[in-house]
Amino acid sequence: MLYCLEILCKQLYETTDTAVRHQAEKALVEFTNSPDCLSKCQLLLERGSSSYSQLLAATCLSKLVSRTSNPLPLEQRVDIRNYVLNYLATRPKLAAFVTQALIQLYARITKLGWFDCQKEDYVFRNVIADVTRFLQDSVEHCIIGVTILSQLTNEINQADTTHPLTKHRKIASSFRDSSLFDIFTLSCNLLKQASAKNLNLNDESQHGLLMQLLKLSYNCLNYDFIGTSTDESSDDLCTVQIPTSWRSAFLDSSTLQLFFNLYHSIPPSLSPLVLSCLVQIASVRRSLFNNAERAKFLSHLVDGVKRILANPQCLPDPNNYHEFCRLLARLKSNYQLGELVKVENYPEVIRLIANFTVTSLQHWEFAPNSVHYLLSLWQRLAASVPYVKATEPHLLETYTPEVTKAYITSRLESVHVILRDGLEDPLDDAGLVQQQLDQLSTIGRCEYEKTCALLVQLFDQAAQTYQELLQSTNSSAVDITVQEGRLTWLVYIIGAVIGGRVSFASTDEQDAMDGELVCRVLQLMNLTDSRLAQAGNERLELAMLSFFEQFRKIYIGDQVGIF
Repeated sequence: MLYCLEILCKQLYETTDTAVRHQAEKALVEFTNSPDCLSKCQLLLERGSSSYSQLLAATCLSKLVSRTSNPLPLEQRVDIRNYVLNYLATRPKLAAFVTQALIQLYARITKLGWFDCQKEDYVFRNVIADVTRFLQDSVEHCIIGVTILSQLTNEINQADTTHPLTKHRKIASSFRDSSLFDIFTLSCNLLKQASAKNLNLNDESQHGLLMQLLKLSYNCLNYDFIGTSTDESSDDLCTVQIPTSWRSAFLDSSTLQLFFNLYHSIPPSLSPLVLSCLVQIASVRRSLFNNAERAKFLSHLVDGVKRILANPQCLPDPNNYHEFCRLLARLKSNYQLGELVKVENYPEVIRLIANFTVTSLQHWEFAPNSVHYLLSLWQRLAASVPYVKATEPHLLETYTPEVTKAYITSRLESVHVILRDGLEDPLDDAGLVQQQLDQLSTIGRCEYEKTCALLVQLFDQAAQTYQELLQSTNSSAVDITVQEGRLTWLVYIIGAVIGGRVSFASTDEQDAMDGELVCRVLQLMNLTDSRLAQAGNERLELAMLSFFEQFRKIYIGDQVGIF
């Protein structure tokens, strides 16, 4: 029987013949539903000669402990839990997917049995005691112990469809109150020990241990503390609802310093995980601190950001770059501009952030999905300017125009490169363009005189060149297409900055500047309309429609009177 099961496992996971795999799958489903499945699973784990048979046993046991009808008795589940821990402890070099399946089994048993008592003892709650023996052994054992805690935290944090949501929240809340802070503290202490030992990260097992420790720390910080199940699409609005009982870890600057130090001392393959942890730490709820504590915490955070900007060696890695952009965005989504300007190194930090943003925008082809976070930061900074009461200078009048100019000029310069190299045109992604334009609409209205002067200059140059090309008999189609692409971006951007007008903050001078821009777009429209019979440009026409939508919204309104 054991031999037959191993053959079926091999057929299921290795064969390329669909019919054979289907037959094997059918036979193994019958095995899973058989009355003696539990004893056969143990037999497979003990005597099975292939990793696939061990994987099958772990998977079948997970299904057995998860079933809601005819659940396994408590004693049996305790025995399975103890057996799995002993099995992992005595076989630290199993195939990675087998170890993962067994750890998942342990996490599942622990979660579903969280409120089960045996002789007035919650038998599944001693999770740190369960892994202590792993942490005191070899590096391979340590990796297993840390992965157990990490997987358990993740498992308890995630609701499943087979059990009621109310039960999930009860378990998650109890785990949060009884174990999670101890697990986070343990992960930080182990990270400190690993950092002090100067691990040889070229060694695969030591590299793996550090990675699992960082994943554990992140899973703790990313826990759904109050059961809100945050939508990841609203990433820039996220606040981490750290419990008050965790205050000591965040009032102590060594926790924050630990992760910044790790970022500078570990290879780029691991540093994105460190930055993910820092993003969560930067997002802790404001009410965790009083004003003085928050100012001190923010000061340490800004110092760490400054240090990364001053030593940007790891940022060319796309994952590092993306997470760092998220970290920058959290500076403004969780703190007020009035608090930021009071930080001792604010003038130097805002200069470095501006330079980083300008460089990022100029390299428009690198990590385009990360630019959203940089523009989000500057949008929030610019929107806060009218409300700042602090006497310290915010310096945004100096740096915001630089960001605006970098965005506009980089989009115009991209047109020729995209046509020359046959690259994907960002203008074809309407959602992305609209998102960036919405952000630019606020950024561009800050120091609007400079924005308007730049747009007038660039538009006049592009429109004049375009007109000359149309009048010339020997102009190439590529040159005309390039100018139409540049004008398309300019029309979109003009529509956006007009759409960013705020009535209570606008002046007659700014309205006159809007008029200058509107006139130019209307003149261009006359020129393009005259060519529609010969040749039209769909992207430019769509930009015109976007412009008129913004113009109507600001200067005409939704309610048009009929006379």
